[in-house]
Amino acid sequence: MSGIVVRDAAAADVPAILPMVRAICSMHEKLDPARYAMLPNVVSMYESWLPQRIVDRHSVVLVGEVDLRVVAFLVASVETSIPIYRLDRFGFIHDVWVEPEARGRGIAKAIAVRAVEKFRAMGVKQIRLETAADNPGARALFASCGFRVATLDMLLELG
Repeated sequence: MSGIVVRDAAAADVPAILPMVRAICSMHEKLDPARYAMLPNVVSMYESWLPQRIVDRHSVVLVGEVDLRVVAFLVASVETSIPIYRLDRFGFIHDVWVEPEARGRGIAKAIAVRAVEKFRAMGVKQIRLETAADNPGARALFASCGFRVATLDMLLELG
């Protein structure tokens, strides 16, 4: 992983992250337009949301750099369970993206492992995430980090 750096994101990284937000949202919409029907202003919403997550001590926002260029990001947060469960809070990974030209170098795994470490340091006992049904690469990545399938998300469109 020579030349790869995974670090906490800073507010100054948001402009570099936003094109990747557009890419991940576009990818998801193509995979399942009904499940991932994004609002037209999703990128500007992230532009407001990311700086809040970056300074929130209950969030994890990481970037991956190659040769000082941001080519990956991960955003996650601590969420609260509904009060019927013994586990009252859990980490939730919202998004992970690596630019296509930077893939295959271990950046995604490095950024996911770092997120796990940060959640562990927060005292979080469980981390959850969702992947699109038609995204075997993401499932393989997270399985390699110790994640397992816990639920199946099902969808019925009522028109």
